[in-house]
Amino acid sequence: MKGEYRHTLDAKGRVSVPSKLRDELGDRFTVTKGLDHCLAIYPESEWKVLEDKIRALPMSKSRDLQRFFFSAAFDAELDSQGRILLPANLRAFAGLGKEVVVIGAANHAEIWDAARWDGYNEEIDDARIESAMEELGF
Repeated sequence: MKGEYRHTLDAKGRVSVPSKLRDELGDRFTVTKGLDHCLAIYPESEWKVLEDKIRALPMSKSRDLQRFFFSAAFDAELDSQGRILLPANLRAFAGLGKEVVVIGAANHAEIWDAARWDGYNEEIDDARIESAMEELGF
């Protein structure tokens, strides 16, 4: 998944899922807490991969991951207007205000508060990206 899409969170806590991401997410997908205080949206197949990997770990190593990801997770479906309703606890976790950004992040999508997303991007510099690219052999 790829792209950056700015949307408005409505008064009921609903956000539009960009049509370009809907095709990749499918009819049903999982929404949960993400890293860096965003929300993560996984297509069923990718959620299964993550779940299987976490379950394969010894409990001593997996319990924090299980609690973090699974306790907040819910199966989402789009309404007739292509929106999902985000529960209050997840909106609070991600600090979502009225303006949000939905991004593609390879195997999943993320929902960020727009100001937090902008701040995150301001912190990324060339050296940080170069270091990560070196890990990939580039």
